[in-house]
Amino acid sequence: MKRALITGINGQDGSYLAELLIDKDYEVFGIIKRNSITESQFSRIDHIRGKLNLTYADITDLASLTHMVKDVQPDEVYNLAAQSHVRVSFDQPVHTAQATGVGALNVLEAVRLYKPSARVYQASSSEMFGNTAEADGFQRESTVFDPASPYACAKVFAYHISRNYRKAYGMFVSNGILFNHESPRRGTNFVTNKICKEAVRIKLGLADHIHLGNLSSKRDWGHAKDYVRAMWMILQQDVADDFVCATGIAHSVQDVVEYVFQYLDLDWKSFIRFDERLLRPEEVDALRGDSRKLRSATGWEPEYTFETMLDEMVAYWMTKEFDDVKVQATN
Repeated sequence: MKRALITGINGQDGSYLAELLIDKDYEVFGIIKRNSITESQFSRIDHIRGKLNLTYADITDLASLTHMVKDVQPDEVYNLAAQSHVRVSFDQPVHTAQATGVGALNVLEAVRLYKPSARVYQASSSEMFGNTAEADGFQRESTVFDPASPYACAKVFAYHISRNYRKAYGMFVSNGILFNHESPRRGTNFVTNKICKEAVRIKLGLADHIHLGNLSSKRDWGHAKDYVRAMWMILQQDVADDFVCATGIAHSVQDVVEYVFQYLDLDWKSFIRFDERLLRPEEVDALRGDSRKLRSATGWEPEYTFETMLDEMVAYWMTKEFDDVKVQATN
């Protein structure tokens, strides 16, 4: 029975990955960072909690990681923990650098010291490319990085230190450069799920409008379920390597708004309010990934489309119970 250790197991990706690995008969261990609201910590994994081995630790605390790796002796390690919100990284750049950047180094060092034979997956990000793209408009493994946020800068460090450990110590460390991926489990401070949730609230008469920032930003959006499948496939390869994971199709934030509001039979122009506070100090205009290398090496193909992903997210919020008091959707 293989053992997998997941940092950030209670996040969107971690919860889907844990489900996948359980289905594949792994013994799954997860790291939980303690906070004061226990209920919200486990909301994404409550349904499988009895099948998980969970321990409180923190990727900024090397000692807790070394104890975890030493005790678990994992065959595979998936480092998904990070301060993952790009806009928030401008408000908390030091914390982002420590958690997203140095945290990845801590994971690698713990594995090097106590289970160097383990296969390590590092969650890299399309944000590392910034506004750099190839002549055809795509970003791929050979595209130069030009990070445009503290989050992206931290991810670039994590990417390169992962490659360094692979080359310097002969460790099996692979980077998955994942483009944007969403689901009903996405935090509602991320634009896709924010739009889906608040549009449903508007449909139900519980909100008047949604505040949004840049509607013209384009992203390559896929479903988190598809992308955690790619993570697992990457660690099953014979040789460690770096792979872009993307659908190859870009949509704007406005495209998301128009689709969701049309799905709910609403006129989006009546409900969207521009809020400059939601703009980033430096914007990334467009991200569109070329995942041919991944598809060729692993056979990976996404099962969800942009539309079916949003359909699932809207349907999820349509089943939720909301307060029956009408409130302004200002966040």
